[in-house]
Amino acid sequence: MGESAVTAAVLVIGDEVLSGRTPDSNTHYIANYLGQIGVDLREARVVPDVESEIVAAVNALRGRYTYVFTTGGIGPTHDDITADAIARAFGVDIDEDPRALAMLRERFAEADLNPARRRMARIPKGAALVPNAVSKAPGFWIGNVIVMAGVPSVMHAMLDTVGPQLQTGRRVLVESVAAGAIPEGAYAAGLETIVRACDAVSIGSYPSFTSEGVRNQIVLRSRDATALAQAVAQVRLLIDELASHAGQR
Repeated sequence: MGESAVTAAVLVIGDEVLSGRTPDSNTHYIANYLGQIGVDLREARVVPDVESEIVAAVNALRGRYTYVFTTGGIGPTHDDITADAIARAFGVDIDEDPRALAMLRERFAEADLNPARRRMARIPKGAALVPNAVSKAPGFWIGNVIVMAGVPSVMHAMLDTVGPQLQTGRRVLVESVAAGAIPEGAYAAGLETIVRACDAVSIGSYPSFTSEGVRNQIVLRSRDATALAQAVAQVRLLIDELASHAGQR
């Protein structure tokens, strides 16, 4: 949309998401959060609990985007292998981190810190910790990769912690124009003409299915308020003319 942007990718880790057992609400939440602070979410991937798959995805994404946010796989069980995979991706050692262990001790008595729970204190060397106000087990931040829990309430708390530290850009402004029952085919050519003339504006057409039938909506996005307003005016004129000819308005 005409200027460099702060970009991000989300990497969702977990067999339970791929199997359909657990819905992925985290990507939706992260996308909305980042949009509010001017960070463009450009890609989202889901990978299984397989170390080589996680390593490959992390290394592919971290070289492409400003930030990579991972969710899932940092709990106490055998299949929580995200921390080890991130350490391998960065080529660093991983071990029990005294800072993370201290955070766990805020919740657990020493007698309750069994080997499974202590796994959550294993952090790649050189990583900064991401505090967790909900359950104390921290996430971590290494390079441009921010590793967070898969449990939504915990992930939200972690994102609130790292959010103020992120590099941000200008927010993308969004406007919508209701096309109603006008079929996409009727306005496709006119919309394409507007798109070609408005480099600074991203325009998409999205149908929805209601009790009254298909209803279309045209969504325009831009960081340039003036360009956005001009494009919106052109789209509204296009839709009004089509609706008038069809006797819908």
